Amino acid sequence: MNDFNRGYTRSIPADRADMSADAGLRGFMIGVYNKVALGLLLSAGLAFLTSYYQPVASLLYVLTPDGRLAGFTLLGTIVRFAPLVMMLVAMFAMRNPTARSSGALYWALVASIGAGLGVWLLAFTGTSVAATFLVTAIAFGGLSLFGYTTKKDLTGFGSFLIMGLIGILIASLAQMFLHLPGLSFIINILGVFIFAGLIAYDTQNLKMTYYQLGGESQSMAVATNYGALNLYLNFINLFQFLLSIMGNRR
Repeated sequence: MNDFNRGYTRSIPADRADMSADAGLRGFMIGVYNKVALGLLLSAGLAFLTSYYQPVASLLYVLTPDGRLAGFTLLGTIVRFAPLVMMLVAMFAMRNPTARSSGALYWALVASIGAGLGVWLLAFTGTSVAATFLVTAIAFGGLSLFGYTTKKDLTGFGSFLIMGLIGILIASLAQMFLHLPGLSFIINILGVFIFAGLIAYDTQNLKMTYYQLGGESQSMAVATNYGALNLYLNFINLFQFLLSIMGNRR
């Protein structure tokens, strides 16, 4: 779910690409971060709408009389799995993405993920959700800054992280059927470390992408959309794993 736009070949090693004074790079990265911030804002609004606005919440969730989550309606199940379906379809259908199609994919995924995030507001207290979001935002900023400024090439580290991501996906699927004691906690801990590493890796990846594209406007627009999508997914996944560890359930 988190492997868009990672297949390019680096022409300059990360430890030799000193672009700290490149105004174009700063503009490119600011564009990516702005899109991530707007995506998170939209997701937060949709999460609030689908959890606290009763007419909408009742369409997606089965709630107890005191407002706690008891299950999902058919529509809620569709919303829950819609982001995964969209990403799988996009991987096969969008062979030559344009700025418009990649932008549409980004906002469609952000909207569907945001609508599904209401379940976390129903399952956890508002205070713990807010505190975890703040911790995630601080961690995201620090890790992305590290990925932007480090001269160390994170390519090998990123390959290791993607292998770990596949591992926790398989473990999560197994846990859905086996319900092994302690496995969920291990998955959550590994998930935090994996997505923390991916934030730094994807940030450096964006720097190298900018350098390789050489300012070609169409490709830069696509890279902005896919780069924002990668960082957005990293943020959301890190938030969810941290919330599973730190959050207080209702």
